[in-house]
Amino acid sequence: MTALTIRLPNSLHARIRELAARDDMSVNQFIASAAGEKLASLLTVDYLREEAAKGHRVDFDRFMKAVPDVADEADKA
Repeated sequence: MTALTIRLPNSLHARIRELAARDDMSVNQFIASAAGEKLASLLTVDYLREEAAKGHRVDFDRFMKAVPDVADEADKA
């Protein structure tokens, strides 16, 4: 495990303390969780961009033409 010192505005630190306490966790756990969520979000965007780059518009258009043009059941209600 690595120790890290960060500087936070007092108002942000106060809100983190409040929310961490509300969720019955330490400020450390709260910040580690927030960093993990941010990391997962950015890695997901990277993954989706990589996958999109592998695609071809012609294949997408061919796939979409195969989808029947039928109203959704929710639209009929």
